[in-house]
Amino acid sequence: MLKRLKLIKRCLQAMAISEQWASYREDDVGKAQKVKEMILSDLWWDKVDYILEFTAPIYDMIRVADTDKPSLHPIYEMWDSMIEKVNVAIYRHEGLEDDEYNSFWSVVYDILIDRWTKNCTPLHCLAHILNPRYYSTEWLLENSKRIPPHRDHEISMKRSKCLDRFFEDVNELNVVKSEFAAFLEGRFPSPAVLTDGWVLQPLVWWQYHGSAFPTLQTLALKLLGQPCSSSFAERNWSTYKFIHSLKRNKMAPAHAEDLVYVHSNLRLLSRRNAEYINRDTKMWDIAGDSWNESDIHGGVGILENAALTLDELELEAMVIGNVSTSVTTSESEVRSETIDLDDDEVGV
Repeated sequence: MLKRLKLIKRCLQAMAISEQWASYREDDVGKAQKVKEMILSDLWWDKVDYILEFTAPIYDMIRVADTDKPSLHPIYEMWDSMIEKVNVAIYRHEGLEDDEYNSFWSVVYDILIDRWTKNCTPLHCLAHILNPRYYSTEWLLENSKRIPPHRDHEISMKRSKCLDRFFEDVNELNVVKSEFAAFLEGRFPSPAVLTDGWVLQPLVWWQYHGSAFPTLQTLALKLLGQPCSSSFAERNWSTYKFIHSLKRNKMAPAHAEDLVYVHSNLRLLSRRNAEYINRDTKMWDIAGDSWNESDIHGGVGILENAALTLDELELEAMVIGNVSTSVTTSESEVRSETIDLDDDEVGV
C-alpha cells in the first residue's frame, strides 16, 4: 500500500490542492483537513520512505520464499542477511553507531527472531550445510563475520538431529557421517570443484560432483530441490475450491482432482514457453484466471496464457491439443476425459 502511495504521490498532492477538493471537504471537514496535511507534509512522506526502506529486505525475502522453486537451501542465510539489512537501514536513518542501543530496532529484532525461531527447522539447517556455495572463498570473503556452515554450532546440532531422523539404520548413518566428513574436508578430484560451488546451482553441483558421496548426494538432491513454503500447495487447494464450487457441487472428487491436475499442468507447460522465460515481468503468475482472445490471434504463443480457467473450455482444448492430448470442448466430456500428460514434459 505504501509503495502504491509513493508511486502516486504527485497525483495525490495535485488532488489535495485542487479547487475541487473543497467539494469533498463539505462531507467531513476534519478528515479532509487531516488527509490534506498528511499528503502535503514532507515529514509524512519521509516516514513512508523510512518504512519502505527497512521493510524492503523482509518483503524481498518473503517473495523469494513464496514460490514453488527450490528455495529450502538459501533460506537460512537469507534470514541472516535480511536481519542485517534491516538493522543497517534503521541505524542509518537514526544516525546511530552499531554499538548504540535503539529501542525501535530492539522491538523489530525481537519480532524477527521470534518468527525465525518458529520457522527454522533441522531441514533448513541440513539444506544450508549441504549448499556448496557457502564453502566457497567468494562467499566467505563477502563478509568478514561469515564462517563455513559446519563451524556454526546451531546448524551442526540441527544437522545431526536431522540425519538421525533420516537414517535409522546405524550402518547407513555411519556411511553418511563418513561421506559428510569427506565433503567438509574437500576431498575432491579437482581444485575447480570449490570454484564451481560459487558458480553453479547447488542441484547442478551435486549432480556433477557428488558421485564421490553417493548416499549424501541422494539426500542433497532431495533437499535442494524442495521449496520452503507451502504457498504452492495452498494455491492447489485454491484451484480445487474454484473447480468444486457451488455450481459444481455434485462433481465427483475424482473428476475434480483430474481437472485440478490438468489446470496445474497447463500452467507448468506455459512456463516452458520462451516468451515466459525471457520476459522481465511475468504478470500471469498473479493475474488471476482470465484470458483475452486477442492474445491468441495476435501472434503471441498460445501457452503464454498461463492463467487459464476451466470455464474457458475451447481455449483449454486448443492448448492441450498442442501437446498431442485429445480433449473435447464440451464440459461434460472434459470432466470424463482421461488426460495423461507426461511428467517429464510437464516438469512434475
